[in-house]
Amino acid sequence: MSTSSPETIYSIGTSSRGPEEFLKVLKAYRIERVVDVRRFPTSRYEHFKRENLKDLLESEGIEYIYMGRELGGYRRGGYEAYMEREEFKEAIGLLETLGREKTTAFLCSERLPWRCHRRFIGMALARRGWEVIHIIEEGRVWLPSR
Repeated sequence: MSTSSPETIYSIGTSSRGPEEFLKVLKAYRIERVVDVRRFPTSRYEHFKRENLKDLLESEGIEYIYMGRELGGYRRGGYEAYMEREEFKEAIGLLETLGREKTTAFLCSERLPWRCHRRFIGMALARRGWEVIHIIEEGRVWLPSR
């Protein structure tokens, strides 16, 4: 796998992955920090419920940060309208800071980023000069054209 430069950030979806597969994918991309951008950080899979996910990641030395309030989906008026708000711009700035400190992936529940708000977060970061790599699975990524 590629190592990330200071201006590279990843995204990943939990989907229906088991905990072992999920950790294996994160390790393959050398992810050191996961930023959870799920508005509602729960799951039908116990290991992806917020507190369980935090414990799972931290047991493997991966930092967990929750930013679902700031960057989560399901916005009144749509996510694209929300992207124009100062709250979103400040949150993207914080995500950039986090991405510069450690190899970071922002996370939601959809495996495919074009099915959720991760694509919008990725577009905002790309406009700010970031390379955004959306992890589909180990060895398979989506790199949207700018």
